[in-house]
Amino acid sequence: MPSTLPLVTDARVAAADTLADLRTGLLLDAAFDRRAAALDARDRRWTQELVWGMLRKRGWIDYLLAPRVRGGLARLDSDLADLLRLGVYQLFHMGSVPAYAAIAQTVEIAKQRHGMGASKLVNAVLRRLDRERDALGADLPADPVEALAIEHSHPRWLVARWVARWGADETKALLEANNREAPLIVRPWGIVREQLEAMLETSGVHVSDAPLVEDSMLLAPGTVITSLGAFQQGRCFVQDPAATLVTRYAAIPAGAQVADLCAAPGGKSVELSRTAAHVTAADSSESRLTRVIETIQRLELENVDPVMADARDGTLGEFDAVLVDAPCTGTGTFRRHPDARWRLRTSDLAVMSAAQRAVLRGAAKCVKPGGLLIYSTCSLEPEENDVQVESFLADHPGWTLEPPPAGTVPDSVLDAGRLRVLPQRHGADGSFAARLRRGMEA
Repeated sequence: MPSTLPLVTDARVAAADTLADLRTGLLLDAAFDRRAAALDARDRRWTQELVWGMLRKRGWIDYLLAPRVRGGLARLDSDLADLLRLGVYQLFHMGSVPAYAAIAQTVEIAKQRHGMGASKLVNAVLRRLDRERDALGADLPADPVEALAIEHSHPRWLVARWVARWGADETKALLEANNREAPLIVRPWGIVREQLEAMLETSGVHVSDAPLVEDSMLLAPGTVITSLGAFQQGRCFVQDPAATLVTRYAAIPAGAQVADLCAAPGGKSVELSRTAAHVTAADSSESRLTRVIETIQRLELENVDPVMADARDGTLGEFDAVLVDAPCTGTGTFRRHPDARWRLRTSDLAVMSAAQRAVLRGAAKCVKPGGLLIYSTCSLEPEENDVQVESFLADHPGWTLEPPPAGTVPDSVLDAGRLRVLPQRHGADGSFAARLRRGMEA
């Protein structure tokens, strides 16, 4: 397919191509960076708003489309279905796009990619939706879980799990949090917060307080972080408070030898290096380790060394403290990764749980007698969090759960000695951590 189509904006082509990459298994950030690289800053931002926004609304959009596409969406070519979704999102959720432009551009790109018949279908469906816009949404299912799932655009099975755990009202708050644009939050490096704030304000970037972590700062929407002098000079790095709190909860003793397993993209290694004598930042993926190396170089970290290693092996040596940020379903980060909710399957919980058990066992082998093991995820699911910790403690006599010293993190994010950050309660990404102490004889 040509990279630029007659009469179709480059931004819309980039959006469609990004979604095509997602269908091959590529993750959203990587797909977007690949397809939007040639766009200017304004078009890149517009394309990101379209793609991320559509994915956050995809369940609702499909609910609108299904009865208006003869035979249902499933009978359509997957690319054509995604073009329709992009058209609907522009039609109803992008105030900068007039209805005629949303329809005409979607019809044209459908014609270019799938032929005249497809373009006629797109034209008919979008025009019908435009005519019926005032009546849309009046016929939600009577089943409250189904209605929540459709209205807030999440898989029904996941909504059902959350309603059983938290109730309908709190689940609705979580779904709403997941559908908000993720904020850009930075932390100072080598300078104090006030100095970083002055640098950013000089660059024309308005900052405000981030939740839960006093020296983190929320940047204005649309800020291109890589263009800022403070970022280029290594004076700040991006990190959500949920991730910062994991390292604070860890309460690593000053001067410790620390291993950060599953370290990419490297933000937790940076935080650990503030007090540790040395941090070994390990990851099993060469491409992901490259991101750690880039962070080390940009911030000029002298006490962090990147290492290619698999956390399951337990062969890195012994450390005073080990942080293992285990691979997980990522249900706490749906606002950042709206594609993840549509990839996730119920079977993934079992697959991830097995992988986490192996990672936790391997990480434990790297902890010195008397040392600390901090297990963390960005998942909200019990199978990946509390169940893993209880299973590990049952299988490893001599290890105990040890809460951090009082005042290390806000009391609001502590639950029975474990860190539990919830998007609907704390205004941050979701995260979990448990601080485990190895006995001298274990």
